[in-house]
Amino acid sequence: MIGVFDSGIGGLSVWREIVRQLPHEPTVYLADQAHVPYGSRGMAEVRALAEGVTRFLLGQGAQVIVIACNTASAAALYYLRRTFPQIPFVGMEPAVKPAVERTRSGVVGVIATPTTFQGELFNSLLARYGGDARVIPQVCPGLVEAVESLALETEGTEQLLRECLAPLLEAGADQLVLGCTHYPFLRTAIERVVAGRMAVIDPAPAVARQTGRVLARRGLASTGAEPATHRLYTTGDRDAFARTVARLMPDVAGVTVLPARWADGASRIDG
Repeated sequence: MIGVFDSGIGGLSVWREIVRQLPHEPTVYLADQAHVPYGSRGMAEVRALAEGVTRFLLGQGAQVIVIACNTASAAALYYLRRTFPQIPFVGMEPAVKPAVERTRSGVVGVIATPTTFQGELFNSLLARYGGDARVIPQVCPGLVEAVESLALETEGTEQLLRECLAPLLEAGADQLVLGCTHYPFLRTAIERVVAGRMAVIDPAPAVARQTGRVLARRGLASTGAEPATHRLYTTGDRDAFARTVARLMPDVAGVTVLPARWADGASRIDG
């Protein structure tokens, strides 16, 4: 079973790609909406939350865990691998490598949360793949909250995007890396704002492929032929989350939405 988590609904952009590519693999997803957004929290707090979520997913039978959150990956991926050495983790990282490979202007824009840019993961990416390109990190306040409230096509959200993307367009960026899993749900609005001046890169397909490779390498791939079932939990409002899932994923079958709650600070979640 594949465990997937995010601070909210953003990780569903990764989860749906996993379900599409690996239709026979059952999943369990946790949206920690009690603490959304992670991006405004400190590194230590995010690590503690990620550890609590990981313990919950392992208790639900997860054999591999996908951190479908760039902030949590930046803050906690290495920590979780040390804490749970027997469990394979697949993290998110801004797609700097393909963006640098594709740029013609030599300028790449990356939009993400502050914590994502503060983590050693992002600095490592720049050192390994930045090359001679100018990679511009851009924080976009308010976008995560817009997605969580399903304000995907509103005038206010488009104005946030214009303000966020203007410096990148002015700098001549021709590649735009979506460095937060919430942002793919705004792709239509983003592409309208950039009007063909930047190519938009979503890492979700690559993360799903890596998850499949990890399952195969560990001998954990499902041998069943029937479509898998999926349990989606939230530490927030279960009914609101269920409506969101139905709106964003109307074609995904076999989904059950359930409540979860933090029982003891950041140490334990009860399903």
